[in-house]
Amino acid sequence: MNHYKLLTPGPLTTTRTVKEEMLFDRCTWDQDYKQITQKIRAKLLELAFATEQEYTTVLMQGSGTFAVESVMTTAISAKDKVLIVTNGAYGERIVKMAQYIGLNYLEYRVDYYQYPNEDELRKILDKDSQITHIVMVHCETTTGILNPLDLIAKISKEYGKTLIIDAMSSFGGMEINVSALGIDYLISSANKCIQGVPGFGFVIAKIDKLSACKGNSHSLSLDLYEQWKEMGKDGKWRYTSPTHVVAAFSKAIDELVEEGGISARFARYQNNNRLLRERLEKIGFHTYISSEQQSPIISTFLFPNEQFSFADFYSYVKEKGYVIYPGKLTERDTFRIGNIGEIYEEDIQELCTIIEEYMGVVAK
Repeated sequence: MNHYKLLTPGPLTTTRTVKEEMLFDRCTWDQDYKQITQKIRAKLLELAFATEQEYTTVLMQGSGTFAVESVMTTAISAKDKVLIVTNGAYGERIVKMAQYIGLNYLEYRVDYYQYPNEDELRKILDKDSQITHIVMVHCETTTGILNPLDLIAKISKEYGKTLIIDAMSSFGGMEINVSALGIDYLISSANKCIQGVPGFGFVIAKIDKLSACKGNSHSLSLDLYEQWKEMGKDGKWRYTSPTHVVAAFSKAIDELVEEGGISARFARYQNNNRLLRERLEKIGFHTYISSEQQSPIISTFLFPNEQFSFADFYSYVKEKGYVIYPGKLTERDTFRIGNIGEIYEEDIQELCTIIEEYMGVVAK
């Protein structure tokens, strides 16, 4: 099997030492393993600038989508109404969740290349007093746009709404002060910026909000409240947990700290992203969104011309050691390149050289 580096928004390239943690089998009932769970919960609060007096961390088996759905089915009751802010496919997936669960919801949609508009949001909230919750994806990896978290948090606080933030692809890669922003539920996953492997998501939740959610969930396995109550006893998960993934994530947190914390990781990701966009721009690859809106997580590039074949391009790049991502847009031909994971400046420089070589070959 050929080894290659993943330039995706997760799963991503992990370190050898993170992978090695998965070589050992662990028992879910063992005290040592439960201590790993409790360590992770405490460290995630620290990374979120949250105290254990105000917030708690709940780990949830499955992909990040499972964790998002656990919040949607637990935090929003039949008496509530949720405003879902969307400008990408992952926000639209939350709308689909609301439909499946049977929630009372309103979608506020803007174009994929646009930010939500403050005046429009205020008009919606002024008009509809039934709205109790607001949900938004922070980094929409459909395009790489970084949505205005400060704005949404300010409006949510001003109108007294419960704020749910899908920070799947941003938490750990950029500083988010959950307490200062007043976020009630922040959701992310093991295989994103903390650089673990897929297998569970996590929710950083305000205790007073979560403690009021008993009986809301329409799902047994995704009941975030019951997961929290069980996990809070001694670190035991309700149902079989992904033990190998949990141990790897614990190691990934250690390595984040060793790198210099979130600020250092953000600087590396941002440098990766800047170099990538600057070099590809010179050979005709333009980004879908503006540089002002760009996250350091992933970039969406437009096809350079009508003759461009993504399948051929993808295969060429993969043969040289890198795997990129297809586009998610329907109205434009695009592809995406991620900047997160165990990826450094030399990797981005090498990738850009490979792409330059490819464009030189196909142009002949």
